[in-house]
Amino acid sequence: MAVSLTESAAKHVAQYLTRRGHGIGLRVGVKTSGCSGMAYSLEFADAVDPDDQVFESNGIKVIVDPKSLVYIDGTELDYGREGLQEGFKFKNPNEKEHCGCGKSFSV
Repeated sequence: MAVSLTESAAKHVAQYLTRRGHGIGLRVGVKTSGCSGMAYSLEFADAVDPDDQVFESNGIKVIVDPKSLVYIDGTELDYGREGLQEGFKFKNPNEKEHCGCGKSFSV
């Protein structure tokens, strides 16, 4: 499987990479955090580590470390706006539950 971006998310990442002036894609991962155990992490990537998995999605490279891939394989990342809130949304088929604030999850 893979980690993918919707067209909206890819467009948003491309705009930020252009403004930033450098970078090869988006690094997506998980870290231990929050009341449910894990939280998603996003950052712009300037390099690919030898063990990383690289997926191409809507023209954007999505880079995932092997430890994170176990938890987010099959995830689709979307970007949207609801009222005054805007940001990335993770559609993770492995997610079993998430905390009330939506900041962390468990598998």
